[in-house]
Amino acid sequence: MTDKTLMEKVSRLGLTLMETNEEFDVNQTLAEVVKSRDTRLWEGFPVLLVNSAKDNNFNYERVLDNLTVEERGTFHALLLMSLALYELYHLSFVWMNQLRDRFSDDERAELKRLRNSLVHDDLFVFAGRRFQTARLKKMFELYFEKDAEKSRQKKEKYEELSFEYSLSQMFSPKQKELFKKKLEGLPLTKTEREYYSRTVKKKVVALANSELHRMAQRLTQQR
Repeated sequence: MTDKTLMEKVSRLGLTLMETNEEFDVNQTLAEVVKSRDTRLWEGFPVLLVNSAKDNNFNYERVLDNLTVEERGTFHALLLMSLALYELYHLSFVWMNQLRDRFSDDERAELKRLRNSLVHDDLFVFAGRRFQTARLKKMFELYFEKDAEKSRQKKEKYEELSFEYSLSQMFSPKQKELFKKKLEGLPLTKTEREYYSRTVKKKVVALANSELHRMAQRLTQQR
């Protein structure tokens, strides 16, 4: 059975099984995944590897230092499988290219064979395990979908905060409230309508002026 601590660590590398706030060694964690002989984790190895290398933390030699000779063979097979998957999705990383430059002709041939298996959804076997290429690709695609969604949410949150900040620079709290109500088509009281026309609308008209907007952009680009 897979160690609970290992499951917590791999969640930090993209397989969200549990949450943990503890610091950990990504290279040791990759080695532990190899040692686990857990097919589920091996299928997720490409996700773990790409995440471990995000901040230049992945170190090929340090992973090897934590493995026996037999385990190193498994690690190398998982590495080839991961690189083949990256190539399939036209992904390229500096560390990936550096590793590939060290490959022998046989290793390059194996990498090509694995990539072809992924293209055609063929089964392949290593370390006595059968791997379904469709599952490997689905898991990898799911990771990128979640990663893209997280990035989109961050972008939207930033834009929302930026918008609120800009409004606060232009309008008082009451003016900002009326601006939003008018924008959303909400009804205004007679007093609010009069205040909007007398004060807020003048600022809105100025903001809508394209020449003013162009000049403001030029000013913000100046140092």
